[in-house]
Amino acid sequence: MSLSAPTGDEPGRDAPRHTISAAARHCGLSQDTLRWYERIGLLSHIGRDHTGRRRFSDRDLEWLTLITRLRTTGMSVADMIRYAELVRAGENTIPERLAMFRATRAEVLDRIAELHKTVAVLDHKIALYEEHSTPARSPDNAAS
Repeated sequence: MSLSAPTGDEPGRDAPRHTISAAARHCGLSQDTLRWYERIGLLSHIGRDHTGRRRFSDRDLEWLTLITRLRTTGMSVADMIRYAELVRAGENTIPERLAMFRATRAEVLDRIAELHKTVAVLDHKIALYEEHSTPARSPDNAAS
C-alpha cells in the first residue's frame, strides 16, 4: 500500500471498473455511506461511467478497506478526513500520519486490554452459572 496519494504507476489499478454496489459489498458499507464519504472528502475523485454512475477502481477499494479498518479502531470521521487530506498533501506529511497511527494504535491496545478484562469477568460468570446449573451427581447416578 502506498504512503501517499495514488500515482497511477500500476496499470489497471486506477481503472474505474467496480459499481457502487460492488464497492459497498467489498467494504461492508452501504451505498449511501459511500456517497456520503465522497461528499465529505473522505474519498477523492471517484470515476464515472458514460452514464454518470460511480465506478470504483481497485485502488479505491483498497482505500475503502483502509478507512473501514480505521473506523473499526474508533477513529472519528473527522480524523479520517484529516488523514485523507494528509495523504493527498504528499509525503511531507508522513511524520503527522505516523503520529496519528501511533496514537490510534495505543488507543486500540488500551481497548483490547479492557476487552481482555471483560472476557475474564464473563468467563468467571459463565463458570459460576455452569457450576450452578449442572445437577449434582449422587452416588446412585454416578455411573450413568
